[in-house]
Amino acid sequence: MKTRTLGGTLAVSRIGLGCMGMSEFYGTGDDAESAAVIHRALDLGISFLDTADMYGVGRNEELVGRAIKGRRDEVVLATKFGNVRGPKGERLGINGRPDYVKSACDASLKRLGVEAIDLYYQHRVDPTVPIEETVGAMGDLVRAGKVHHLGLSEAGPETIRRAHKEHKIAALQTEYSLWSRDPEDEILPTIRELGIGFVPYSPLGRGFLTGRFKRPEDLDEGDFRKGSPRFSKENFDRNLKLVALVESIAAKNGVSASQVALAWVLAKGEDIVPIPGTKRIAYLEQNAAGADVVLSAADIEELEAAFTRDAVAGQRYPEAGMKAVGL
Repeated sequence: MKTRTLGGTLAVSRIGLGCMGMSEFYGTGDDAESAAVIHRALDLGISFLDTADMYGVGRNEELVGRAIKGRRDEVVLATKFGNVRGPKGERLGINGRPDYVKSACDASLKRLGVEAIDLYYQHRVDPTVPIEETVGAMGDLVRAGKVHHLGLSEAGPETIRRAHKEHKIAALQTEYSLWSRDPEDEILPTIRELGIGFVPYSPLGRGFLTGRFKRPEDLDEGDFRKGSPRFSKENFDRNLKLVALVESIAAKNGVSASQVALAWVLAKGEDIVPIPGTKRIAYLEQNAAGADVVLSAADIEELEAAFTRDAVAGQRYPEAGMKAVGL
């Protein structure tokens, strides 16, 4: 697995592994199988693992921590804070207060069973706390040796600039894929000006671009995508027509649709490191192989001509979720 560098200093595998779905949101999971996926990822050279304290209300960090025990030196470990949840999973809002930043980090370190976090993100911007105060506290964690690099997730251009002025930001994590191209407008130009790396989550369109789902009923009970506007009955068929093009290009190149979608993201810049998530070894291996797929300029042009902003039906989050991004 080749490497890329985030923020000029943080070397990571060319693609990472998003671990969220192993513990929540994408139907039921199996910890033993998920640990096997993480071990296989490390064997394949995928060193960049992504989790957060809110995933499974801490359970995902615990799972990742157990899986990397004895292999810590092979891992670039990223986690996040800010989305607060109660013991029963209830959503308690966003917290970016300095005292919370530090207590959340200590709790994550304990769950992960590590001495330091390689990349620590603010998961969502707290609009009630100046970003300078939040990032200032994050910088204190770096000086204390608890964190090595700082990141933001789903922050807007002005917030990114103010945060980077307070302390160097190594990476911005935001949803980006063929059907979520909004970052191309302002986010990518801003972070490239500042020398910040880009970590797209959901580079496979939450699985939709893989062609696995042919109707809304294909989603398991408890899968949060059932509430996503893009997976709704009124938008599903329209979006499925776009996937047909991905499948056509995949067939022409002798690869899978997921590999085409991933290759497109990777082709958008050497400063981009996508983190496709999975809890199945077969899909992990397919994604790893996709890191070496190279699309022709004609293929890329055809994909981008089809996946325009107007062509994709539905927002990427329900209304409440959209209010928390781009701040």
